[in-house]
Amino acid sequence: MSDGGLPSRRAIALGLIQGPAELLPVSSSAHIVLVPWLAGWDWEAIDPEVRKSFEVALHTGAAAALLIGQRRLIAEELRSFDLRRALLLLLSFAPAAAVGYGFERQIEERLGGPRATAYGLLAGAALMLVADRREQLRGRGEATPLDGLALGVAQAAALAPGVSRNGVTLAAARWRRFSRTQANLLSRTIALPIIVGATGLKGARLAKRGTTPALRRTLAVGIGASFASTLASQRLIGLVERDRALWPYAAYRAGLAGAVLWKLRRS
Repeated sequence: MSDGGLPSRRAIALGLIQGPAELLPVSSSAHIVLVPWLAGWDWEAIDPEVRKSFEVALHTGAAAALLIGQRRLIAEELRSFDLRRALLLLLSFAPAAAVGYGFERQIEERLGGPRATAYGLLAGAALMLVADRREQLRGRGEATPLDGLALGVAQAAALAPGVSRNGVTLAAARWRRFSRTQANLLSRTIALPIIVGATGLKGARLAKRGTTPALRRTLAVGIGASFASTLASQRLIGLVERDRALWPYAAYRAGLAGAVLWKLRRS
């Protein structure tokens, strides 16, 4: 039965996808756009505002799970918080916050389709492959304000669907010659403020627009499934963190993009 324009079973399916896709550098936003399209769902027939509201719900569930799952990392950061870390976080947050606040709707309207998302996946994959060839010379404690600015620009670029915040910040950190393990840790550290901030902004906009009871039920299903899948997938972080190369994720992204472009050519 349809609930808020989206059947509950499909809301659960997308929520379960959100967790792993959020924690690996494969772009959760791309999967939320492309999985329904590849599966032949009538995704485009759903009101755009309903789709947007549901995406907000998925990110809300993921953000809540990350706050719980990454509580030790958060506590460690708070214990060692100083001016250098404050400046690093500010510079990594500000570019994405400014671009997102001013241009998010335009980006979504112009770059939100399957073709543009596939190109975003390919662009992110290429950046990861090139950056991961750099030497591994630096640790997270060596991060400077210039590193924070580079990561901030990367997070701003990740507003384009398919690019992936996780993937592009990992690429930026590796380009700055951080080790793979430290690049992953740095990427996770700067991610939480922008994920929580973006979720809060989108949630406020959603509350201002208002929701129907049916839509609220759909959003609750999405939040619950996303929260559960993100919390259950925390160990996936170790796949990237244990000093492993980024090429498997780049290959997966390229394969997904290839499937989309192949289908577009046949349609």
